[in-house]
Amino acid sequence: MKLHNGSLYWPKTVNDIQAYPELQDTITCDVLIVGGGMSGALCAHTLSKYDLNTIVVEKRTVGSGSSSANTGLLQFSNDTMLHEFIKKMGEEQAVRFYKMCLKAVDELELAAKSLPKEVDFIRRKSLYYASTSGDKSKLKREFKALSKHGFPAEFLKKDEIKERFGFEKPAALLTDGDAEVNPYKFIQALMEHAHQKGVRIFENTEIEETDRDDEYVYFQSPHGRIAAKKVIHSTGYETIPFAKKLGAEVNRTYAIVTTPVKFLDHWEDRSLIWETKRPYFYMRTTVDGRIVAGGLDEEKMEAPTNEEIIRERGQRLLDKINEHYPSYEMEVDSVWGASFGESDDGLPFIGKHPKKDNVYYCLGYGGNGTVYSMLGAEILKDLILYDSHPDAEIVRLDR
Repeated sequence: MKLHNGSLYWPKTVNDIQAYPELQDTITCDVLIVGGGMSGALCAHTLSKYDLNTIVVEKRTVGSGSSSANTGLLQFSNDTMLHEFIKKMGEEQAVRFYKMCLKAVDELELAAKSLPKEVDFIRRKSLYYASTSGDKSKLKREFKALSKHGFPAEFLKKDEIKERFGFEKPAALLTDGDAEVNPYKFIQALMEHAHQKGVRIFENTEIEETDRDDEYVYFQSPHGRIAAKKVIHSTGYETIPFAKKLGAEVNRTYAIVTTPVKFLDHWEDRSLIWETKRPYFYMRTTVDGRIVAGGLDEEKMEAPTNEEIIRERGQRLLDKINEHYPSYEMEVDSVWGASFGESDDGLPFIGKHPKKDNVYYCLGYGGNGTVYSMLGAEILKDLILYDSHPDAEIVRLDR
């Protein structure tokens, strides 16, 4: 499945990419991680701290799948608001899930700081504005829920948004505790660091499960064989048939990166910006003053292949930026369309396979994929080492 088309920006920011060999031998391991994107990299990084013989297998090259189309916004707030989750799953579990996400952003920061290479991780606030006057009441309910449970949030009125962000919207929430990152730099640095700590990584190696016994799950590649005691599938949006059974769908979205903007006036603290409309528009900045913007989601599984359509969507995203900041001088530098996964209930799929022993999944489906991947890496680490995690029940596969 083709996961993205167009001109990706993030790979252009990395020059010294480490290459890994293709599997050519018969090997054994304690943990096999299938997939070398963001989820696989965070699982590898997390497990590398423990006395586990860990292997990562990627059928392409590290970070070249859907993760290279990631826009690098790291937020604890979800596409489903806290007060909406409370209605769906009860107050205790909903608040716990939001706190898991907030903690995961902190853990992503620790991971970024532990790496020898710069990955452009910066803590940010998020402005979540009402797209219409009718959405003001929704934001008020969300502010009440966030404040009640100790999440860092501020309610902004129309004049305050204008003063601090330079554009007019009916109301907004300003939350603290979020971040941005260069996702491609992050994946490459995570994998390199894990490799230095003993994790074996194989690229251009497509594997298939062949059999299993009481001790191992066996996989075959064109030139090698793996016997693994535990297996983590972190194959993202390519796990479609299995994910659909769990309650998920794959759609497509668009994103652009602009040329550098000389003066980012009236954009307080370069906060992440998004809106209540669905599908929503969002934007952030980069370390060299570019703007990353995305949205225009479509209910189509395959990434777009028509270059004219991709360019037209890119222009529409640029027009959206200009609606907010008409004084900025910029052009589209990169534009792409990509597939992304969403679950029916807004939660990721993380945990043990309900019927297969020693098989686990880390599927960060949803708008907060990187945050979900981080909390997934922590949950799976505990399930593998200790066979339990206090929050595993919330995101389990058979919920």
